[in-house]
Amino acid sequence: MSYSITIEDNALQDIQDAIDYYDDQQIGLGEKFENNVHKSITTLTKNPFYQIRYENIRCFPLKKFPFMIHFELQETNELIRIIAVFHTSQSPKKWSKR
Repeated sequence: MSYSITIEDNALQDIQDAIDYYDDQQIGLGEKFENNVHKSITTLTKNPFYQIRYENIRCFPLKKFPFMIHFELQETNELIRIIAVFHTSQSPKKWSKR
């Protein structure tokens, strides 16, 4: 079974901000981050049953980057809704206001 993905505009902005930041640090690092996000999303479509961290929000940690994908799982619709892609040092209160 493969789940469908929707990515909220704020989450897309989170990803783009991180790509821009990493590209400023080192050429090509933003692309590596983006590839890591895409691989992680592909993994989620196959197995979205990760730990519930905040009410009904699940989190999936990225490999090699200190970020987590925050998402809701709608099992009946077989849908994953990505809400945020946040650096692990940021407060969860910041994205929960969305």
